[in-house]
Amino acid sequence: MRNRSVADLMTPTAVAVQPGTPFKEIARLLDEYGITAVPVVDEDNRPVGVVSEADLLRRHTAKGGPSTAGAMMSSPVVVARPSWTAVEAARLMERHRVKRLPVVDAGGQLIGVLSRSDLLQLFLRRDRAIQEEILEDVVTRILGLSPASLHIDVEEGRVTLSGTLERRSLAPVFVRLCESVDGVVEVVDRLSYDVEDDVGKDKGEVEDEGEGGGGRHGGQAPHRP
Repeated sequence: MRNRSVADLMTPTAVAVQPGTPFKEIARLLDEYGITAVPVVDEDNRPVGVVSEADLLRRHTAKGGPSTAGAMMSSPVVVARPSWTAVEAARLMERHRVKRLPVVDAGGQLIGVLSRSDLLQLFLRRDRAIQEEILEDVVTRILGLSPASLHIDVEEGRVTLSGTLERRSLAPVFVRLCESVDGVVEVVDRLSYDVEDDVGKDKGEVEDEGEGGGGRHGGQAPHRP
């Protein structure tokens, strides 16, 4: 199972400006390329900031001071590495409240830009592709289970697991692996099991279940990645 990386999703760098690039040139580039921000790089092509539409509007409203990229940019810049997973990049965006990340190589030089819209491509995967990856990689290769005893239904990225597992303790592992598959929005657990073991479960889960259960996995609530 291979999750797509930042390198797979990013837009290769087509547009960047330098600190001395003037206001009107930046505005023209944003309009020409249909983008909302542009990285600012130094003479070695290393990102030193980002200028967005909002930065241009603020400068225009202020009507004072220098109107170059270096004066308007947001800095220090938050960057991503090409080897990162999409989840790592998304968490960084959320933590720093940014909509895009310049991507740099081992030398710190700009090689691409990752935006929120690039990340959304993950959730446009076809349901059939998601189902095949779960069956082939998660069920067969990783867990070593027989696909004949399980049913994997996928609709609009929502995965519903049903069928019978040998042991109850496999259920949360199965769910977590499915959640990590690219394109999965939600996982609904409707699995049954033959043996109720408590391996890998915390004390609270065991106490909540008591002596009942009748060989059924009680958790019916959806899981969201």
